[in-house]
Amino acid sequence: MSHPHTVGAPRLSPLSTLIFASRWLQLPLYLGLIVAQCVYVFLFGKELWHLIQVAPSMGEQQIMLIVLGLIDVVMISNLLVMVIVGGYETFVSRLRLEGHPDQPEWLSHVNASVLKVKLAMAIIGISSIHLLKTFIEAGTLGTDGTKYTEAGVLWQTIIHVVFILSAIGIAWTDRLMAGGNGKQAH
Repeated sequence: MSHPHTVGAPRLSPLSTLIFASRWLQLPLYLGLIVAQCVYVFLFGKELWHLIQVAPSMGEQQIMLIVLGLIDVVMISNLLVMVIVGGYETFVSRLRLEGHPDQPEWLSHVNASVLKVKLAMAIIGISSIHLLKTFIEAGTLGTDGTKYTEAGVLWQTIIHVVFILSAIGIAWTDRLMAGGNGKQAH
């Protein structure tokens, strides 16, 4: 069975061909993430409908918490898009979107390092929304029925700071690996 080759491309050994073709094993993973994206669209619609139904009987703080939940769903959905599109483009096959009017700006210069930093930033954004929701509800600490404790709030804050420090570490390491030393030429 012959495979089409690009003109001038070197012919790979059977082992190299097998190893290189193994990247396609990731395709079901990306397709699964697309299904997860559909679940998030359904969840967003359900929560939005709930907000529309109960908004007249809710206070501003309760509405803000639901809206923050909607923003959280959107940010997780954005993270899924980055992983699906960026991961597929980086690790499986080119999408050939050059010149397409809807091509995301970040995709034109995506590589594994850029993708890691963008994912870390998205995770920080998601963590920020969760932390903001916790801080809004922190007024209920110590009351019956609260879902937060002082230790829980403290740990959530510590974990958020660890996410931030990790993102800084990833960006700094990638900058060092790219040959930058942090000094700009004048």
